[in-house]
Amino acid sequence: MDPIVQLAEKAIEHFVLGAKDNIPDSFRDAIPQKKAGVFVSIHLASGDLRGCIGTISPTCKSMADEIIQNARWACSRDNRFSPVAASELGDLKIKVDVLNEPEPIDSIDELDAKKFGVIVSAKDGRRGLLLPDLEGVDSAQEQIDICRRKGGIGRDEPVSLQRFTVERHG
Repeated sequence: MDPIVQLAEKAIEHFVLGAKDNIPDSFRDAIPQKKAGVFVSIHLASGDLRGCIGTISPTCKSMADEIIQNARWACSRDNRFSPVAASELGDLKIKVDVLNEPEPIDSIDELDAKKFGVIVSAKDGRRGLLLPDLEGVDSAQEQIDICRRKGGIGRDEPVSLQRFTVERHG
């Protein structure tokens, strides 16, 4: 199994079960020694989303710590869902997206919904992000519209665009 997904699964399990012991170093040691923004998505066996939290840029001292933090938050702080219960643990599928550095773009023509994620930012700091290659999102315009809604940004407000790729695990 992918060590990045294993670390996220272990972090969720420990958090949900209230384990007081730390996650063994063997899980951390297999993670690349770099910093990165990370999104952890939790899905039910049916494929339905159960929680998703992430960071655009790194906020922790290592990618392993970023995965652990976001896995814990995805199972407990996604306000669209109740916290994950212990009875659900065996039925969850975990995905981890490691974000590559976002780059500014000048036009929607530089996006591809299957290849690039997008960040839409308003001048006052509001922003929305959408990962690439999501089921049901087939165009760059759909990506931007979803990002605007997520960021509370009106359809006619001027925005800046960034795109990024991900390394998808799980």
